[in-house]
Formats: sequence, structure tokens, C-alpha cells
Amino acid sequence: MNLSIVDLAPVPAGGTATDAYENTLEFAREAERLGYSRFWVAEHHGMADAIASTTPEVLIARLAAATDDIRIGSGTVLLNHYSPFKVAETFGALDAMAPGRVDLGLGRATGIPAADRALQTSRRSRNPDADHAEKIESVVTHLYDGFPDDHPYGDLRIARSAEDTPEVWLLGSSPSSAKIAGELGLRYCFAAFIRPSLAERAVDVYREHFQPSPLGAGPDDPEGMLAINVTCAETDEEAARLRASVEASYKRMERGVIGPAPPVEEAIDELGGVPDPTPNPLDLEADSWPRAISGSPSTVRALLNQLTDRVGVDDVVVQNVIADHDDMLRSHELLAEGVGLSPR
Repeated sequence: MNLSIVDLAPVPAGGTATDAYENTLEFAREAERLGYSRFWVAEHHGMADAIASTTPEVLIARLAAATDDIRIGSGTVLLNHYSPFKVAETFGALDAMAPGRVDLGLGRATGIPAADRALQTSRRSRNPDADHAEKIESVVTHLYDGFPDDHPYGDLRIARSAEDTPEVWLLGSSPSSAKIAGELGLRYCFAAFIRPSLAERAVDVYREHFQPSPLGAGPDDPEGMLAINVTCAETDEEAARLRASVEASYKRMERGVIGPAPPVEEAIDELGGVPDPTPNPLDLEADSWPRAISGSPSTVRALLNQLTDRVGVDDVVVQNVIADHDDMLRSHELLAEGVGLSPR
């Protein structure tokens, strides 16, 4: 199994974006040391008190300069906010600065109305899936110089490295995004921490519709990944205790409350107790997909093996919102040991 990480640059309680970025930088270096394959940074807007990862392209440049060989990328660029050509130019330039190491994860999302207005994003589209697919295809065509000479964009070229092109992924949480990824022949990552119950269906749809990219922008065969919220600790009980911050954050978001992840003890008080440990893999029902999992290294390894076997993928990108930075780093260290990653 290959493990990667997606980070939100969470703002620590009482801290600032500067603190968040320093933590993300340390996190990326540690991920590289532990043997993780990729380190992605997210894009969120209008939540400055909680999440500092608003501009993944800026963070990617900083992280690539501070690491040596781990792949660095976006998880995700919200393409509904931007011009496809500008996104292609930005990631072509990033690839030129870190040849062969840059991933371009593309997705879409709307946030709070004020942020969408400030980003000049329209929430209305006659056919949002067709619009999304068209923009993704346009980004890829710009990156691969795929417009014919007589096209209005035929003379446009992207600043890039000598031989490489960013590796393009489509990220989503629905079968519609999976269908788009398959039809365009791109790699696909399903956000199981958002809509876990749709994971198997979405990946099946991706495979059913997959056809290799005529531009060579993707793999020859379907290549999928699961994004899963994971908390790891020395014991199942301690991991469940740490997961309280995750569960309380989900509850807050359901109430429309945006802010830093609550410390563990505060989260336990809000939840009315410590969350139950994630069921042992042997007890996990065939149709059960936890939104977040936790456990000791051996428990988490078994859970990840079971979930990835269900959808037939070998890659997992780990997401979590453990409140304490040191606990978060330790969680990923234990997870790497449990899965058997090879330290660099």
C-alpha cells in the first residue's frame, strides 16, 4: 500500500497563519523522511481562523523548495474559481521549479456565500458537470499543448520543465466526478472522508467509463486513490480519544461553526464522552464505511487493507484534524510504521 498525505494547514489555537505554515513545512519534511509518497495541500476559503491553506500553489512552491524527492501537489485546486489557462500556467511553472515532483489535483466546491462572491464565483450553472469537465479538459489541453494550430489557443504555450508535466488527478466525492475522470483518462481520488458510503460505487463508475487520455495526460489503465481520515496511536483506546477532536469538528461543521479543531478534552466534553474505537476489521460490516477511522498501527493497517480491497485500489491519501501538532505528527509516524513504509 502506498500512503500519501493531504494537509489543511490548520491554524493552531491562539496562533496565526504563520504558525500554520511552519507546521505544514515541518509536516512535509517529516512525511518525506517517513516514506510517504505525496504531500498535498488543500484549498479552502473564508475560514482564516481555522484553515490557512487558501492558496495551494503558493504552499507547493515553498514545500518543494524545502524537500528533496516527495511529490508535492494540490488536494485540490478548486477549478470553479479560476481560468483553466491560469491554472495550467501556474502548475507548469511549479513543475519547472521542481521537475517530476508536482501533482495537480483538480476539483470543485462552493464555500460560504461571501467567499464565493469575493472570488467572483457563480453558484449557478445550467449543467455544472459539463462545465466542470470542460474546464478540466481545457487545463489538461493547455498543459499538453493539445490545441490544434487553428484553435484560438493554438499559439499559447506553457512555461515548463524540459521533459516533465505535472501529474493530473481529479478529486471528487461523487459518481459524477468519477465519470468525468474516467472519460478524460485521468487519475482519480475519491474523498471517502466526505461521502464514504459512495466510495465503491464511485470507483466502479470511474473504471466503467475509463478511456486513456488521447494527450497522454493519464495512465494507460484506471488508477484510483482513497482519501480517508485516519488517527493512529499506540492503542485503539488512545487513538479513539484523539479522534474526539475529529468527531467534534464534524459536529461543529454540521452546526455551521467554523474554527480550529478543539483540543481533545474540550472535544470529549462536547461529545459527552470518548468516541468508541473504530470496530475491529473482523467486525466491520460489509456495507459500513466509517467517515473517520482510528486505532493502533496494526488495527489501522487492517482497516485500510479492508477498505482499499473493497474498491480495488492500492493508494491512500490520509487526512485528519488532530488538534495537537505533535500528536498529529506521531499519528503519521505510527501509521507509517504500521503499514511498513520505508523511511528515506
